[in-house]
Amino acid sequence: MTDIATLLEVGGPVAALGGGAAYARAKHPAVYWSAVGLPVSTARLLGSYASVMEACGLTVAPSRLRVLAVKATTNREIRPVPPRRDIIRPTTTGLRIRLRLAPGQEPADVAASAERLRHAWGVHAVYVTTVKPGVVELRLVGYDVLRRVRMPRKVDSGHLRIPVALREDATPFVRDYRTIPHQLTLGATLSGKSMYLRHLITGLAPQPVALVGIDCKRGVELAPFAPRLSALATDPEQAAELLPALVQEMEDRYDLIKTRQGIARSTPDEEITSDIWGLPEHERPTPIVLFVDEVAELFLVATKTDEERRDEMVTQLIRLAQLGRAAGIYLEVCGQRFGAELGKGATMLRAQLTGRVCHRVNDEASAKMALGDIAPEAVSAACAIAPELPGLAVAGDTSGGWSRIRTPYLSLGDAADMCQETAHLVPDLSALKPFRPDAPVRPVDAPTPVLRPYPMTD
Repeated sequence: MTDIATLLEVGGPVAALGGGAAYARAKHPAVYWSAVGLPVSTARLLGSYASVMEACGLTVAPSRLRVLAVKATTNREIRPVPPRRDIIRPTTTGLRIRLRLAPGQEPADVAASAERLRHAWGVHAVYVTTVKPGVVELRLVGYDVLRRVRMPRKVDSGHLRIPVALREDATPFVRDYRTIPHQLTLGATLSGKSMYLRHLITGLAPQPVALVGIDCKRGVELAPFAPRLSALATDPEQAAELLPALVQEMEDRYDLIKTRQGIARSTPDEEITSDIWGLPEHERPTPIVLFVDEVAELFLVATKTDEERRDEMVTQLIRLAQLGRAAGIYLEVCGQRFGAELGKGATMLRAQLTGRVCHRVNDEASAKMALGDIAPEAVSAACAIAPELPGLAVAGDTSGGWSRIRTPYLSLGDAADMCQETAHLVPDLSALKPFRPDAPVRPVDAPTPVLRPYPMTD
């Protein structure tokens, strides 16, 4: 009886501790990683580094000098040498460690063994990036960071640089309009496409940028942000009037660049290689970001008159995509499907959209429209997105690189409040005044803080 009582006294706290750890791992993985996962994985890495590298085929024969030194000082067996590692740097989501590759090795050799390293060290995933020639960094992620998204506290943001989502390797996904001027975002209903759009608008709202919207769903998506929008078209008829105004604004900006740099006015716009960022700050026009929601509505026609208007709008969109970057005009095109079946000009427009973000789609053909021409291997990843994970997407660009991302939750009310608070920052652009939406502007007596903590996606 005494032994049983002793076991119960000892087993009770142990069971409670185990149950608490299991609960933390399921409901609070970040806490579990910091308390349990981090020390366990660090101990595994330190204790098995050499043997794991040898099992993965990442070791090389030792140099002659090393062989002679070992033979002269000890009787140990001469074993292959693993890549020399740097100190282990823990993070809130995992571990980071740099490896110096041996002669004859390449980063692809380490990347091919990432899955083996993940199992050997008991982490959720291992990602390999090249730091410089001969040096790679292993980013070990301790848990699924896309299940409950928490944006990092410190993000490298700036003018026209918006952190909108979290990558699967726990780094922020930043939408940089200076680097990738135009982007195509696809996603089925309730896939999180609208959430992605909210983050873009609220991230740009505090900046000196003109926001323009085309929402042919009668404005139900973009109308809540009307106080911060410089122009808004809510049907194809209004869009047919707004797009020529944007094209004219683009041409006026090219004339400004020509005048400043001494280029002849007869020089075609296509031959001008400079942009507005080369102008003095006091002469530089305000950048414009055009959001097109449900782009397919601009392509659909019912009559011969609609077809002529469609062809004209598509031509203007293509001109903005081809020439708008140098004039500081950027496109954010969103829709559920986008391909050649929409009509003439669709494929040509898509070819000008460098960035691609594909949320959950209803068929494989839609994923191929977004990613098939830039990263064919990413199509299967986009098709595997589950309906119960809204905001999860596959992001890529024309360089061929791609990764899974997820946008944190942001309510429509909070996004609308942000646009209301920054309504006084709407720039004065005479070309867009006729299209300015009617929205009450809240008076600003004192500077209103516009920075808010990044929300979390459950």
